[in-house]
Amino acid sequence: MRNIELLVPASSLEVLKIAVIYGADAVYIGGEAFGLRAKAKNFSMEEMATGIQFAHAHGVKVYVTANILAHNYDLEGVRAYFKELNEMQPDRPDALIISDPGVFMIAKEVCPDIERHISTQANNTNYGTYRFWYEQGASRVVTARELSLAEIKEIRAKIPQDLEIETFVHGAMCISYSGRCLLSNYFTGRDANKGACTHPCRWKYSVVEEKRPGEYLPVYENERGTYIFNSKDLCMIEHIPDLIDAGIDSYKIEGRMKTALYVATVARTYRKAIDDYLESPQKYKENMPWYQEQIKSCTYRQFTTGFFYGKPTEETQIYDNNTYEKGYTYLGIVGQKNEAGMYQIEQRNKFSVGETIEIMKPNGENLVATVQHMTDETGAEIQSCPHPQQIFNVDLGVPLQEYDILRRREEEAIALD
Repeated sequence: MRNIELLVPASSLEVLKIAVIYGADAVYIGGEAFGLRAKAKNFSMEEMATGIQFAHAHGVKVYVTANILAHNYDLEGVRAYFKELNEMQPDRPDALIISDPGVFMIAKEVCPDIERHISTQANNTNYGTYRFWYEQGASRVVTARELSLAEIKEIRAKIPQDLEIETFVHGAMCISYSGRCLLSNYFTGRDANKGACTHPCRWKYSVVEEKRPGEYLPVYENERGTYIFNSKDLCMIEHIPDLIDAGIDSYKIEGRMKTALYVATVARTYRKAIDDYLESPQKYKENMPWYQEQIKSCTYRQFTTGFFYGKPTEETQIYDNNTYEKGYTYLGIVGQKNEAGMYQIEQRNKFSVGETIEIMKPNGENLVATVQHMTDETGAEIQSCPHPQQIFNVDLGVPLQEYDILRRREEEAIALD
């Protein structure tokens, strides 16, 4: 059995620390340029250096995305960026995630000692492609989203043993081939292949007949709705044995624009599922209801197994509505304890004294507690924390630890923009 890596996304330094604490073996992040999540917060060079140092101190690797499809005017900037990453102190990134061959060659020249991983954007659908990238010096290739587990298993059998396979196992699915989509650029001028996707696959569409301009005919599929591009989210929590059997090295979670609560929940759940299965397949089977409950507490769009078991059926698409299911609201992350025995929090959503909330711990525990009292930064009593990113102190009546997450159970759905 190959070693298994749980690879978790991080949109900010705060989320990186949560990913590390909640079970990631590796974290992937984006800098301020050349990644495919331009609308994410992303990392400055200083934040990146701090994050890499934090991760390495906990035995966790950090990979930096540079997976745009580059144009001529990008290349000199890429060269300067890679040179800066190569000179980063005290620690450099462990790998660069690249899709463009020109960008790959620059990385090979400028920072040869940083590993190079080939992004899913490079359309890696066969073992010949894997062998090609291996001969160029890549240490890992990310599978195309369109591959089945049977295809991945065949690739594993026909490539060098030291070439690693990384595969998305959870998160949003893209409508287009390996994520290469032109809809956003066509409709809005924002290039999805350079990180500025506006997600047209989530929009509602109608048909216009050529001789009846202005008359919009709704698109129906089995009379369930009009969201013809809108995919369910990928979830393989119930299929860890099959992922292992396929010979996949790195299990990748999608979500570089997600909250710390989402990242913590998914990382913690997959961490426990993987560890339980490696310890005892029976334990994994018995704990399946817990994994399912936890993973559904995230914000998600209903679940599918994507292409892993063959061509997806129509059930992969969402027809009836365009909503997220929401299990919990993210309230904040527990900071350090002060002299009064209270814990510092930076608010993410409002909550109040007397309210019942839940404490989510990295080890899998979820504790219910009542907010006893709150004080502002000056020590003055307050009844609630109404302001975004407000710093305050809280007593929940139970001991807390730094990086515990506070959340509130909800019974609602959120409409997508």
